[in-house]
Amino acid sequence: MEVALPNSDQNFVEKLIPQKAPFVMVGEVSEYSENHVISGFTIQEDNLFVHEGIFQASGLIEHQAQTVALHTGYKYFLLGKESPTGYIGAIKSFEADALPKVGDQLVTEATILNEMLGVTLVEIITKINDTVIAKSQMKTVVK
Repeated sequence: MEVALPNSDQNFVEKLIPQKAPFVMVGEVSEYSENHVISGFTIQEDNLFVHEGIFQASGLIEHQAQTVALHTGYKYFLLGKESPTGYIGAIKSFEADALPKVGDQLVTEATILNEMLGVTLVEIITKINDTVIAKSQMKTVVK
């Protein structure tokens, strides 16, 4: 199957990650390389992490982790394999300068700093309209 990026086909995106609706926090894979991925996600009113119109910090963390899962899933897709299940192993740091609201479009870039034996150390930056709203560094683990 030929796939062009960016791709916001929800069926395709959901095949790349282990999470299923209503727990999907990514809506687009925009760019991919061996050490980097960019995802997109629009905050909807019915999202599990929305409270009084605001997407909570826990939702931002999950969105960032799913961006990493999107990277792994797309890599496996290119290899013709099924996406593995992964987990947040540790959150080294997380800073949120602002919380997005319903209707905001998140653009998140994850950069792979180190990957060894199924453990990936990533640096993640989330923006709205080119303004950084959150940064983190986390380790994810592939089952």
